[in-house]
Amino acid sequence: MPQVEVKCSVSNCSFWGQGNNCQAPAIMVDLDPHANFNAEMGNELGIDTEHQDQAAESKETCCRTFRPKK
Repeated sequence: MPQVEVKCSVSNCSFWGQGNNCQAPAIMVDLDPHANFNAEMGNELGIDTEHQDQAAESKETCCRTFRPKK
């Protein structure tokens, strides 16, 4: 599988790296309506990866990999 560079400007994420580079071992992107959780999801990479959705525009998506720095 080819390596992909993932850019992210959310510098308070524990996976954020210098130059706005994401250092997470895996990335989970979902639709915004699925982001209404009361728990941090970044601790469980890969959770609920079996469902499929469609987005018409990028603004409808979000990254569920985010985990705040301690």
